Amino acid sequence: MAEPLSISVVVPVYNSEQSLPILVERLYPILVQITTNFELILVNDGSHDNSWGVVETLIAQHTWVTGINLMRNFGQHNALLCGIRAATNDIVITIDDDLQNPPEEIPRLLEELNKGFDVVYGTPQKMQHGLFRNMASRVTKIALQGSMGVDIATKVSAYRVFRTQLREAFADYKGAYVSIDVLLTWATNKFSALEVRFDVRQFGTSNYTLMKLIRHAMNMITGFSVVPLQIASILGFTFMLFGILVFVYVVIRFIFEGGSIPGFPFLASIVAIFSGVQLFALGIIGEYLARMHIRLMDKPSYVVRQSLHAEQDHLKGTIE
Repeated sequence: MAEPLSISVVVPVYNSEQSLPILVERLYPILVQITTNFELILVNDGSHDNSWGVVETLIAQHTWVTGINLMRNFGQHNALLCGIRAATNDIVITIDDDLQNPPEEIPRLLEELNKGFDVVYGTPQKMQHGLFRNMASRVTKIALQGSMGVDIATKVSAYRVFRTQLREAFADYKGAYVSIDVLLTWATNKFSALEVRFDVRQFGTSNYTLMKLIRHAMNMITGFSVVPLQIASILGFTFMLFGILVFVYVVIRFIFEGGSIPGFPFLASIVAIFSGVQLFALGIIGEYLARMHIRLMDKPSYVVRQSLHAEQDHLKGTIE
């Protein structure tokens, strides 16, 4: 395997004070075997436990660890965007903080990247969650496929390896809704996925609930795609044709039979169908208007409270 010039590992941190020391301990021997130039960026995304205190301790113990403390919880992808922009090396690896992404799989992902790809995903061999959570994950990936426009979307995961230069494509992105996977498609279409081992979560429970996944899917498909508007247009056109056919049927029956179609249920059904389609289309337009409203507010993707590195003299953070 060709040795990459340098590696930056970015980890979004949320309520993971127990798993972080273990993650750092497992990452170090893997990275040392691959390259001599590497760093770990831990982005604390408004944790409610002592995660930031653990990050400070790890920074004091390891010169290759950097910590970024966000002002509040902005979301996993927003925290990732912050860490990716702070990366200083040629290759970025994103990995979860819950130890479900085995660091031991990193060499395999890098080997796949060196085959000419720009982004490689570590896809789980099998889903590790319950029925409803797995269904929500599949819906999210379907929505992501519509936003990304590439077949690999159904195999994406939080375990990624990509070339740092890709971030130039979204260097000026400032939206509150962030999807790293969609942003990466702005720079390249050379994606690959590799099945890797996923471990059972050792501490706590997943921070992604069913409703959060559904909300994330809605944000992706309305924030980075015009597919819903196209669907609304197709539905409107389809039911317009349906209405024309009904009108032609009524006219023909009136001409040949001399009477109108009897029955209130028929009329009520037609009105209900058309009203439902109109409300559906208005709802989609409303979602897009809401996104435009938030963009006009210039709401930031994240705000950094403190940034620490072991090489600083007094481990004193900077307010940004």
